[in-house]
Amino acid sequence: MPDRINEAILRHLRHDGRLSNAELAERIGLSPSACLRRVKMLEKEGVIRGYQAIIARRNAPPVATVIVQITLERQTEECLRRFESRIRECPDVKECYLMTGDADYLLRVEARDMQDYERIHKEELSRMPGVVRIQSNFAIRPVVQQEKAQTGG
Repeated sequence: MPDRINEAILRHLRHDGRLSNAELAERIGLSPSACLRRVKMLEKEGVIRGYQAIIARRNAPPVATVIVQITLERQTEECLRRFESRIRECPDVKECYLMTGDADYLLRVEARDMQDYERIHKEELSRMPGVVRIQSNFAIRPVVQQEKAQTGG
């Protein structure tokens, strides 16, 4: 469980991941060496998993966001493990969630266009172990996109 200083570090880095160590240390009231030790510890423990740039869609190459529901033939531990192992190898799948309800998994897939998604569907998704149903929904436009990651969980 992060203490108050670690929570402050995470809050500042979540807001601006490009802060220099000196700036971060000044903002939270630590020496630069103590601040760096804490950041390195948070990285080592996997609390901070990485840093990324958030690209404005208008400046990025066009991409289709596809929300895909996957249903497996069975929900045994072995079936879930095999599917999850394979889906992690799929570079076009940006997010994958084990779900309750009608579908077993919900995926967020990014494709260049409809032809690219057809390739992803045929060559990747339909060949996943245990898949019996694939339902694809194309996003028209984003309404809410929370870019900043949350601390915890």
